[in-house]
Amino acid sequence: MTDGYGFKTIMENERYDREDLDRAVEVLRNGGIILYPTDTVWGIGCDAANADAVDKIYRLKKRSDSKAMLCLVDSEGMLQRSVRTVPDAAWQLIEAAVNPLTIIYDHPVGIAENLKADDGSLGIRITSEPFSSALCRRLRGPIVSTSANVSGKKTPRQFADIEPEIIDGVDYAVRFGRTSSGSPKPSNIIKVCDNGVIKVIR
Repeated sequence: MTDGYGFKTIMENERYDREDLDRAVEVLRNGGIILYPTDTVWGIGCDAANADAVDKIYRLKKRSDSKAMLCLVDSEGMLQRSVRTVPDAAWQLIEAAVNPLTIIYDHPVGIAENLKADDGSLGIRITSEPFSSALCRRLRGPIVSTSANVSGKKTPRQFADIEPEIIDGVDYAVRFGRTSSGSPKPSNIIKVCDNGVIKVIR
């Protein structure tokens, strides 16, 4: 089974194991950072409410904290709890989306300040990938998702393409999904302001 980007997200006989998930959740709850599969490319993640953990990711990626990172949520309900207002236009885009879609919202709630853009906005995506969805559900909140590469370097398409510097720099690298094939791409990104203005970013 593949998603709209040709990424083999889950096979009929492929399931994540509970120990793998438990370990990843434990690391997140303790303020650590993980390497994990998403509905697009592999991501580096942490608890989106933990500013110290967010800072660890910026340091690992050698990235300025003025460049905001996005978050994953597991459901529409978690999205609503993570944003002051979800504009009607955003719901329409989510319903119409064929490929993974990140929407930038004006007023995120319960999110670390150093995760937000300079204007206070934040990109959030409802993930359809099984492991990342389970992570959000178990953590009961959004998880940071940023590509598994040093800032400025090429985004790895598969686990095998991730540089040792990144793998060694996280507190836990998830086992699930390492052999998935295909050519996944980053999500589309659209900014939807509270006043109804829509801007296509990517």
